[in-house]
Amino acid sequence: MKTLPSTMKSIVVDSEKNLVLDEVPTPEPAPGEVLVEVAAAGINRADLMQRQGLYPPPPGITDIIGMEISGTVVALGPGVEGVAVGAEVCALIAGGGYAQFAVVPAGQLLPVPAGISLIDSAALPEVASTVWSTIVMDAGLKSGELFLVHGGGSGIGTHAIQVAKALGARVAVTVGSEAKAERCRELGADIVINYREQDFAAELAGQVDVILDIMGGSYLARNIDALGVGGRLVVIGMQGGFTGEANVGALIGKRARIIGLNVRNRPLTGPGSKAEIVAAVAANEWPLVEQGLIRPVISAKLALADAEQGQTLLESKDSVGKVLLLTAQD
Repeated sequence: MKTLPSTMKSIVVDSEKNLVLDEVPTPEPAPGEVLVEVAAAGINRADLMQRQGLYPPPPGITDIIGMEISGTVVALGPGVEGVAVGAEVCALIAGGGYAQFAVVPAGQLLPVPAGISLIDSAALPEVASTVWSTIVMDAGLKSGELFLVHGGGSGIGTHAIQVAKALGARVAVTVGSEAKAERCRELGADIVINYREQDFAAELAGQVDVILDIMGGSYLARNIDALGVGGRLVVIGMQGGFTGEANVGALIGKRARIIGLNVRNRPLTGPGSKAEIVAAVAANEWPLVEQGLIRPVISAKLALADAEQGQTLLESKDSVGKVLLLTAQD
């Protein structure tokens, strides 16, 4: 077995909320966990919130940022079966990704899909788990329905477009630039709405079956206006605020539902758990990836030391899809 170093390079948040490269102890896998030597880590919007102190990790999880990785299994914790040292994997984690090594609950490991490189697979676990669990497992998106995702050019948005199209749905997106609009069309979006120039609620009034929303409060009323009878609004973000006003009469009249969801704070095992979601992704979405119907959309690949630049890029108008940190290069 490979001798593991006692320390590793990792990105930490300093007292002024800067991202800095530091040397920290290498973690050890607890019972039910494996240790992965990280090849790449995905940057997510939630990482930016954690950096600002707005989205702390669940109890017992490292403060190191990063919720998805790819790499090689280098050690097994007690009780882990069915996983081999040396296996190339990608994984959903609750924290610890911006580092050379990360611990992963064994139930949250995913095989690298055929046809996807080890590095590029780091762009998939978080968006796949979020999109599949929300629009399929909870909202029940069906073939022929109209699906709307806000932030079509984001990591979630670019992935959701592909999943919905693979399921046979029609897809509408909101975007803030023509460059992002064009990329969404290339991915299969049927309706593209520039939110700087158009009101999505007016354009889609009463037509949408499922909405995946990252905005929260500021979009609540208009999301309800856009929903059709039996529509489902899934809220997974609060970029537009924590509160909003809802027309309860319209909600009742449409027999519509508002569903609030996240993945990070779910239990590890059992009904509705991360392990259940990851298993569903592996069984149902990975075959679509291997058929070429869903591909990782990556805006940039940067070295671990450039995490600050990576987060800035993710927030910019120039980024479409995911930004990856190539931790193995450091």
